[in-house]
Amino acid sequence: MSVRPILIWPDARLSQRCEPVGPEVLDELIADMFDTMYGAQGRGLAAPQIGVMKRLFVMDCTWKEGARSPMVMINPTIMAAERLPVPAEEGCLSIPGVLLSVERPKAVTVQWTAAEGDIHMADFDGFEARCIQHEFDHLNGTVTFDHLSGAERAKAEAEFLETRQ
Repeated sequence: MSVRPILIWPDARLSQRCEPVGPEVLDELIADMFDTMYGAQGRGLAAPQIGVMKRLFVMDCTWKEGARSPMVMINPTIMAAERLPVPAEEGCLSIPGVLLSVERPKAVTVQWTAAEGDIHMADFDGFEARCIQHEFDHLNGTVTFDHLSGAERAKAEAEFLETRQ
C-alpha cells in the first residue's frame, strides 16, 4: 500500500468531529494508515490525521519493543473510564517534536467494530488505554494542545509554530 501525508497542526481538519464509518470497504485505507503510522515511527494514527474524516484509528503499542500487535478500531466508543486521571507525556504525529503532559484515566472500557466487521468490547489499561484515548480525541477534533490551560497552551502553541517556520 502507501504512506500518506500526515496533517500538521493547526490544519483545521484536526479540529473537526469525524463522521461514523458506514458499510464502505476500508481495506486500502487501513493498510495505508498502518504504513503511514509505522513509517512515521508512531504507535497510533487516526483517520483525520491523514485527512479522512471518519471515526477510525489504527494502533500498535508493542511494535517498538518487538512483536507487532496491530489493532483497528472503527466507530469506537469509550464505555467507561477510571475516575482518577494520571499525567504522562504524550507525543503526536500531527504535532511533531512536542511532548506534553496530559492527564487521562489509566484504564478504559472500549467498544468498537473490527476491520472484519465484528463488534468487540474490552478493557485496556496503561499505555494502550492512553493511546486509545489519544486517538479517540482525534475523532472528536481534539489535539493534545486542547488538554492544556490557557497560558500553558498559548506558550506551547507559539513554541511549536516557531519551530515550523
